[in-house]
Amino acid sequence: MKIERTNKKISVLLNNENNDFLFIDGFQTVFYSPKQITSKELGKAFFTSAPKWVDHLFLLRNKLMGFVGLKVAGSKEEMLAALDNFSCLPGEKIGLFKVYAVNENEVILGEDDTHLDFRISLLIDSEGEVNKKLTISTSVKCNNSFGRIYFYAIKPFHKIIVPIMLRGMIDQLNKK
Repeated sequence: MKIERTNKKISVLLNNENNDFLFIDGFQTVFYSPKQITSKELGKAFFTSAPKWVDHLFLLRNKLMGFVGLKVAGSKEEMLAALDNFSCLPGEKIGLFKVYAVNENEVILGEDDTHLDFRISLLIDSEGEVNKKLTISTSVKCNNSFGRIYFYAIKPFHKIIVPIMLRGMIDQLNKK
């Protein structure tokens, strides 16, 4: 499976927001799936696609950032329990991620915090009858100097983690 990087603002829903993003990137791939994939399935696949080492990094992030007053997520177990009732509706929260917008082929997740605001677009498009294109786009707006420092510290991890999560999402979507 070939994953391509893109810096284009692909999201239809994010284009409707008037945000001044400092950083925009995306990763996309085409994969085989003869079935229709819903936005709810996209959201659930996102939350269950990270490998264990990413979960550990996120746990470390929560412990460190909680000390400086930033928003932190609950445990992985709490997130997985919340997924049982996940409807993928605007305003709903899973861990640190809030659902901002949804349409038939895209989900916008993210959070606003004192240091930075971010949005993640999960977009699926059909490429013919059985092929789908899945794109994960990330947009970040820094609200202060700490936000810029924080973002540049995590940016190298972001470039590694997002393609891994993209593959994991496809694995999750193909299980159903």
